[in-house]
Amino acid sequence: MNPGTVLLIDDEPHVRLATAQSLELEGIDTVALDGAAAALTRLDADFPGIVVSDVRMPGMDGLALLRAVSGLDPELPVVLVTGHGDIAMAVQAIRDGAYDFIEKPFHTERLLDIVRRALDKRRLTLENRQLRRELAATRDGDVLLLGRSPGIQRLRAAIDNLADTGADVLIEGETGSGKEVVARLLHQRSQRREHAFVALNCGAIPETIFESELFGHEAGAFTGAAGKRIGKLEYAQGGTVFFDEIESMPLALQVKVLRALQERAIERLGSNRPIQLDIRVVAATKVDLRQAAQQGRFREDLYYRLNVIKLEIPPLRERREDIPLLFQHFVQKASERYRRPPAELDSEQLSALMAAQWPGNVRELANAAERCVLGQTGQVPVTGASSLPEQVAAFERTVITQALARHDGNVVATADALGVPRKTLYDKLKKYGLRRDEGTP
Repeated sequence: MNPGTVLLIDDEPHVRLATAQSLELEGIDTVALDGAAAALTRLDADFPGIVVSDVRMPGMDGLALLRAVSGLDPELPVVLVTGHGDIAMAVQAIRDGAYDFIEKPFHTERLLDIVRRALDKRRLTLENRQLRRELAATRDGDVLLLGRSPGIQRLRAAIDNLADTGADVLIEGETGSGKEVVARLLHQRSQRREHAFVALNCGAIPETIFESELFGHEAGAFTGAAGKRIGKLEYAQGGTVFFDEIESMPLALQVKVLRALQERAIERLGSNRPIQLDIRVVAATKVDLRQAAQQGRFREDLYYRLNVIKLEIPPLRERREDIPLLFQHFVQKASERYRRPPAELDSEQLSALMAAQWPGNVRELANAAERCVLGQTGQVPVTGASSLPEQVAAFERTVITQALARHDGNVVATADALGVPRKTLYDKLKKYGLRRDEGTP
């Protein structure tokens, strides 16, 4: 895979030729030029590579080139090649923003080491920028369903299709996979968005007060009921009720909830007057609710009442290509919360993130991002990592997706950037179920 491009500038033909050959023999794409002015015409803020330039040249010298490049993109690495008497000047150039310098005459391995590190830094910089652009393009109020994986794209399309129908929805997904995010998006993109979104965690409400919480009560309905109380269902009038962990709802209460949902009406405890409800119901579960119903752990009639439309959220381990985007998002949030600079991961740490199994899904990834912002970068979960072929496939899919995004879905440009024939790239797209527009926001 093409690691990036080196723009090599040196006015001495033999030095320029020898250096370019050394780089190209290592598989590094190199463009050799005899002057800084010609180099500037090839550079912009999205240049996918680095600059290696001699310092002493006629016309624009290496230091002037460094200043010009910094004006285009302060994060574009510039490596300066200096003579023995230029060391003090080179050290000052480092302070002024140069990535590194190398003294003539130099060993090829020394040059290759600096170039590889600079190219790696540039690649991570461009990837982080792309991720930030995608975050900005994907942002929808304060509710985000981030990801470019096929499963998440299908889920977003289903949400857009269902949001304004008012149909009740059952969301299935593992712990921490983002079920409430999906529920809030259904509400936010519907005509009910101006009314309340009421979230109820069915596993956290004590059974003794469950009815009062849901249906409300009149004054004196029971001991301690000093005044009238509006229940959650009535409070959500015109909006959306979200039953989280609905599998935890006590069986004795399920029949009462079923009746309220069927009739779209309730009676407060201590009252005989029915109150009509105009609400949408979204329920979420981390278990197979149909299986729970068959085993007698959940009312079958309530299951069928809730299961008008089912949305399934894929676990994070099945959409590894979304991990960099999600991690960047959580890093930004944690950086704002703790007033710390955003943490950036190197290739090894990113590979660890991609290889982890993430049993806690997106929530666990968010915790890892917070630890990184707080300086605990060594606490990335790597236990239970997938097999080597799975890691390689996940990494390859992610690299292809990100390259497609950088080149706006242009397969020819993507193939050139990745250093593979077009047919090979088409085969990879088919293998991973990717489309040309897979990487575009």
